[in-house]
Amino acid sequence: MNARPIHLVKHHGLGNDFLVLLDPPDGLDAPELARQACARRRGVGADGLLIARPAVEGADVTMELRNADGGRAEMSGNGIRCFAHALWDAGRAPDERIAIATDGGLRMVRRVGGFDEAGRSIRAAVDMGPVKVVADAPEWIRGSVEQAALVDAGNPHLVLLDPSVRDVDIQRTGPMIESQFPDGINVEWIWPGPDPGALTLRVWERGAGETEACGTGSCAAVAAGVSWGRIGPQVMVHNPGGDVTVELADTATLIGPSTRIAAVEVMWP
Repeated sequence: MNARPIHLVKHHGLGNDFLVLLDPPDGLDAPELARQACARRRGVGADGLLIARPAVEGADVTMELRNADGGRAEMSGNGIRCFAHALWDAGRAPDERIAIATDGGLRMVRRVGGFDEAGRSIRAAVDMGPVKVVADAPEWIRGSVEQAALVDAGNPHLVLLDPSVRDVDIQRTGPMIESQFPDGINVEWIWPGPDPGALTLRVWERGAGETEACGTGSCAAVAAGVSWGRIGPQVMVHNPGGDVTVELADTATLIGPSTRIAAVEVMWP
């Protein structure tokens, strides 16, 4: 069978990068495309693949999220902003607000302001749904970690309160922790500051490894921090790739940027 081109658009949210496929061909092997296209050295390179699927009731479109390893994930706070950005660029969604169905539930994305001067970046606010601390996880209080909690942000998280957040060997510790959970888990190391009303965060993402930023992880971190009495409900979260704002109420609101990087043509069998 002759290869044919598949058109992708690459975006990033604070360095958490994604390939967006708006026109998936019939019979697409999504896990294999994710593995090949997201590969850093032999593919285009990305933390995940976002595929537009037909809308379900109450939504304008459905987002299928594949991690770089091909596994299917419920939700990405940075990814969904990139997905909405690609839809707005292509004129395939309402101008200001998009209802997007995900495996983690229906999410609303609202554009905040216009494009930047270069026309490449936008800011968007995402209603991330309820974010709940499920349980304390004292078995993960090890070394410099002071508190630990399991959090449901539409996907699973383990949040670790660690004053040595900047020194954690995430490449070693992240996969070790993830391997202890049958379905994998996202792991966040956090510490309040350095400024008031802020958190510093580093993250190991299930199926992707250490990333520059994590939207659901930022929301999970705030939920855990509030439950421990360490922060208030409106927080600037300092990810390695940049800052997002999280506002925690009955649902969490995540506000941050998306930047378009490139249009990509991949030859696919």
